[in-house]
Amino acid sequence: MTWKLNVRTDSRKTYHRKRFWAGILLAQAVLFYLLSLSDRAVSLFERFFAWQKNHHQLIFAGTEFSAGDVFYIVLVIVFGLIFYYLSRKSLRHRAVLSLFILLNLLYLTYHLWWGMLYFQKPISDQLPEVEITEEKLKDLAKRYLELSRESRTEVKEDRNGVFKVYDAVKLQHAIVEIQNEGPLFNNLNSERSVLSFKPSLYSSIISFTGIQGYYNPFTAEAQYNPELPSTYLPFTLAHEHAHQNGFAREQEANFIAFLTGKNSGDANLRYSTYYYVLKSLLNALAESDPEFVKEVLRNYSPGMKRDRMAELMFRKKHEGWLEVFFGITNDLFLKSNRQDGAVTYSYFVNLLVRYEETNALKR
Repeated sequence: MTWKLNVRTDSRKTYHRKRFWAGILLAQAVLFYLLSLSDRAVSLFERFFAWQKNHHQLIFAGTEFSAGDVFYIVLVIVFGLIFYYLSRKSLRHRAVLSLFILLNLLYLTYHLWWGMLYFQKPISDQLPEVEITEEKLKDLAKRYLELSRESRTEVKEDRNGVFKVYDAVKLQHAIVEIQNEGPLFNNLNSERSVLSFKPSLYSSIISFTGIQGYYNPFTAEAQYNPELPSTYLPFTLAHEHAHQNGFAREQEANFIAFLTGKNSGDANLRYSTYYYVLKSLLNALAESDPEFVKEVLRNYSPGMKRDRMAELMFRKKHEGWLEVFFGITNDLFLKSNRQDGAVTYSYFVNLLVRYEETNALKR
């Protein structure tokens, strides 16, 4: 009788603990939502981000492997054990309790170290409103076609005549240097950063997901897929380094990467940047004027045509259900953080047109 009473008492304690941690998780969600509505609170999180990022980079930047990827592997193992224990009736209550505690810790650290940056004032607030017309997009596409053709002549090729980055470390140094020279845009996120790029330990998997790189908020590392075609690689590195400097929104990180490449003396980065901008503009025009897009593609230089074919072959080789699945989940994630979904280029193109028009007036 005493043994049964102890079991019931223990079960009730576990039940109340589960309710407590579930309540804490809900309270966190409400609290961070309310904080996201306050510019002052978000500004405090921006300053805290710069402080914790510097400390994380002091710890993890020197490791030759991706510490963040190892952390994710450990996390998957822990979740796997919890779900295994959930299948065991005698351990189920404690497993649920452990799950709630773990979710609370992850939710708290993620929002403290990164999540609240999604609610910064958008870069678009720093640029004047302009009318974006199809003609303006076409003019920019023609301009960036010429810039791409010109910069393509300055880069190296592999034996198949395809653009090839032979020194990724030199490229990484060029990105860090240009972003550390000073704020690239209106004094935004001008904190200095260190070299902390890591090739992903999951490159053979993420090639099938459409993921080119990602920022790890728990270690402040910028991961990239080393298997990417070289046309993707430099801009991807600049994009992830923009995340390291506190630009959380995907399309704003693209904009900062554009400014990085535009102002860089590295030929590989310039070509990758101009080529990315050109593709973004053509994607924006593909539905309204497909004939114009085809005409631009026909005017690619021979080297650019080989690069485009290499991209298409890479995508063809790695297409499948994983890419569709991760595309949908990433789209939902972006929208949950009040961003445009992954399927749109509109915000980046919007920033690009505003920036180009503003600078044209200054010239």
